[in-house]
Amino acid sequence: MSLEEQLPDTVEEGQSADELAELLGDLVIDREDHVNAPGFVIRPDTVQDALRRLRDDAGFDHLSCVTAQEYEDRYESIYHLKKYDDPTQEASVVVPADKEHPVSQSAEPVFRTADWHEREAYDLIGIDYDEHPDLRRILLPDTWQGHPLSMDYDQDRPQIVSLREHANPLQEDQRSDSDSDTMFLNIGPHHPATHGVLHVKATLDGEQVADVESDIGYLHRCEEQMCQTKTYRHQIMPYPDRWDYISAGLLNEWAYARAAEDLNDIEVPEYAQIIRTMGAELCRMAAHFLALGTFALDVYGDFTAIFMYAVRDREEVQNILEDLTGQRLMFNYFRLGGVVWDLPEPREEFFEMTRDYLDRLPEHLEEYHDLVTGNEILQMRTVDTGILPPEVAKSYGATGPVARGSGIDYDLRRDDPYGYYDELDWDVIVKDGCDNYSRLLVRMLEVEQSAKIVEQCIDLLEDWPEDERNIQSNVPRTLRPDDDKEIYRAVEGAKGELGIYMRADGTEKPARFKIRSPCFSNLQTLPEMSNGEYVPDMIAALGSLDIVLGEVDR
Repeated sequence: MSLEEQLPDTVEEGQSADELAELLGDLVIDREDHVNAPGFVIRPDTVQDALRRLRDDAGFDHLSCVTAQEYEDRYESIYHLKKYDDPTQEASVVVPADKEHPVSQSAEPVFRTADWHEREAYDLIGIDYDEHPDLRRILLPDTWQGHPLSMDYDQDRPQIVSLREHANPLQEDQRSDSDSDTMFLNIGPHHPATHGVLHVKATLDGEQVADVESDIGYLHRCEEQMCQTKTYRHQIMPYPDRWDYISAGLLNEWAYARAAEDLNDIEVPEYAQIIRTMGAELCRMAAHFLALGTFALDVYGDFTAIFMYAVRDREEVQNILEDLTGQRLMFNYFRLGGVVWDLPEPREEFFEMTRDYLDRLPEHLEEYHDLVTGNEILQMRTVDTGILPPEVAKSYGATGPVARGSGIDYDLRRDDPYGYYDELDWDVIVKDGCDNYSRLLVRMLEVEQSAKIVEQCIDLLEDWPEDERNIQSNVPRTLRPDDDKEIYRAVEGAKGELGIYMRADGTEKPARFKIRSPCFSNLQTLPEMSNGEYVPDMIAALGSLDIVLGEVDR
């Protein structure tokens, strides 16, 4: 099916697990019960048929997460599906593969986002995906020996490569046709416009971009493996702050907290939910301010004005967050069941400082609209460049402002409610321009909505009875979920859907911990936005994605 081709209009809503099993028919060889999604086990050679039926006939148009893992007797790939129209409708397709020869059919012809997800599974676990268009390592160097998350991986094995591996990769592709204008251009990995250590391999035809390949993995830190060696209760929570480290720490912490709390049936007091919601929206504001400043820097090259204005507002938000959490970046403020401590004392000073900033914010936002969105030069650079049609965005699993800038009305805060969002008055910002300008506008307008949410939380917290300020529920010291209990849970991070998949094995540590990074999926859309454009337009498109490489590489 073409990416521009619309999905069927006659999609049933709210199918039961039995109805989905009937739809899949003889493709299903077994059933599993995951915490929030029915699981259907299929043969490894029927992946595409199963996913097409679920997409075209049941409306599961969002391949949210792909997880791979190894058991004693098999390998397994899990495709977690949702609906953009209703993300509470979920299903998992479980694909076991032979232990000796782990081969499974690729899902890439059905969902383009499976390209990178399956490459990562091949890289770290060792599953071979048949019919994948470009199955090679994505995080580790091509010369790497072994698969780090496999059971037989020897971490002491020396990584020695032959001299041939360091040869010029373009030596056999020297231009011989004097009439050709094709040129290979390296962008990054150490360049401000790549927003971290990202290496963009661009092929130019004259002055236009003919092809783009994102080379990631320079910042890979094995965060998933580290979490698999830590306990649910105390040791994992400090790690999420380090994924998207651009002021979004509380949003990251909430992704883990939501998954772990649902996995262990932990309730969170209402008072703590309000504090969480307030802190998360302050983080969203800080992250969006930096996204605005760096995007203007990419487009204008102006460091002294707009970038520093944005950093000014980010610093003011971080002052509030520092008072709340004690830290400016690595907050470590959430705990399973609530938060680590109450609002700072005296509470009146904290409320006053927050309100003072919220009162000044409209004037600051007006400045940004004068300097940025109302600027004719920026409009020329961003309107109708970096086009990402909605069906293409869906196939790549794009979420957050990237999806909402393409007219996709999808926000987990509203569509899969958690925290205190469903009790507050706010709006989801959606723009249908599908271009760099729309993605910028979505972030700027979302700052206004976040401020609206924070103000309502302040009103609630200010009037909350003192004897009902419960910041944390009673959580057992040691958490041991049942063996083979599985869950995928996500929150609306600053960049989009940030999800966590966990499988328990009956111990106090997860047997599998998978991070679904919104930046990882969003970055895949760069070629779609850049091909046929000019190099400066590609830089603007990359900036409009608002990626952070710590979360892409993990």
